[in-house]
Amino acid sequence: MRFINLTRKTEIGANSYYVELAGRKLVLDAGLHPKGEGEGALPNYRLLPDREVDAILVSHAHQDHVGSLPVLMRRQPQARVFMTSPTAALSEVMLHNSVNVMLRQREELGLAIYPLFTHRETDEMVQAWQNVGLRQWWNLDGERVPESEPGLTFEMYHSGHILGSAGIMLRSEGRKIFYTGDVNFLDQTLMRQAEFPEEPLDVLIIESTRGDRELAPGFSRHREEERFLDGILQAFERGGSVLVPVFALGKTQEVLTMLFEYRTRGLLKRTPIYIGGLSTKVTTIHDQLATASTRQHVGLQLLETLTPYVLSGREVETTRVHQQHLYVLSSGMMSEKTLSNLLAARFLPDPKQSIFFVGYADPDSPGGKLKASRQDGAVKLNGQLPEQRVACDVQEFDFSAHAPREELLAYIKRTTPKTVVMVHGDTSSVSWFEREILRELPGTRVVIPLPGEAYDL
Repeated sequence: MRFINLTRKTEIGANSYYVELAGRKLVLDAGLHPKGEGEGALPNYRLLPDREVDAILVSHAHQDHVGSLPVLMRRQPQARVFMTSPTAALSEVMLHNSVNVMLRQREELGLAIYPLFTHRETDEMVQAWQNVGLRQWWNLDGERVPESEPGLTFEMYHSGHILGSAGIMLRSEGRKIFYTGDVNFLDQTLMRQAEFPEEPLDVLIIESTRGDRELAPGFSRHREEERFLDGILQAFERGGSVLVPVFALGKTQEVLTMLFEYRTRGLLKRTPIYIGGLSTKVTTIHDQLATASTRQHVGLQLLETLTPYVLSGREVETTRVHQQHLYVLSSGMMSEKTLSNLLAARFLPDPKQSIFFVGYADPDSPGGKLKASRQDGAVKLNGQLPEQRVACDVQEFDFSAHAPREELLAYIKRTTPKTVVMVHGDTSSVSWFEREILRELPGTRVVIPLPGEAYDL
């Protein structure tokens, strides 16, 4: 087996990995870097000769895993593309939104290379995707095969991260290679925990997102949800409102489900909720797939039950900030000119208001800088504004859709892989895993793949 890390740095970025196995060539994921620009936001596809890849397997629909898929498909038009049906529906929405963002950046930043792909290309390429179900064996020619199939096959397992997300098992010549993609071994409010294989593995390619921090002692999702509710109620008692910066895909639907539970239990009155347009499109797909067995609250229609208002970019800077309202707005990192960024600028100077972070924010992003700021400190949210004093209440809650490092290490120990390949993590994260794996499983080879280097596993 030959493995090449197509990312440009050891980090959480544009995830994409080349695997050559049993004479077949495939790529796992095709992401776009959330902080990069132009070709620098892409994986290094120049490492692969054009028109040589047999298949592209997509784990889930977040931009850092699917955002450059049209570019890769343009270079590898013969490759079959496989994903679960929820991932296909969500990826189509996210890629079209990416085109809109790139068109805006072309004008604002003068990036002539944008858009990297068009709406028309996206529509055409979506037709070539092949949807596959969980726990089914497939070959790279797109045929479902029996479990006794001797050739190279793949099987997808629910990963507990977002709707449609999957880990991918490759089997060939008696060997088992498992790619986790992004995984969560703990139940979330909406998504059920991962259901992964626990048999011995030859190679495990595993994410390491949270390797740089330990799980808080005594942590439980239930207690964190209760703390979130208490924060909302305290903000309302002050006569304020709450801004929750979220990712449109995944985190929005998790927060809406929490609000549904609070209302159902009589703990939160029917206060107005605002979401953005992209979040509305993504939540519509969640509602269409409400009977998916990987969900909690099977059948719950979030939009119909909660009836959130849709807030546009044109309205966010001028709309009145009411008392006791909930603004569940993207982006989760409060990137410049997004809904959460624009509204946060109005929340910061007002001590009655609250901003609650419920997910990851890159330290260099506006959201990351606000997280790191102290009460009465100062932060600059975007280039159009001066630094602002932080007078509002800022809190952080652990509703991560990624497994804590303790759970990832436990999974590694259960599957006793001969080789572990650490991906999707900053240097400090992968280094922690390397130390712990070598201590717990001294016979296991640990590979931290340098970008562009080829490894024989």
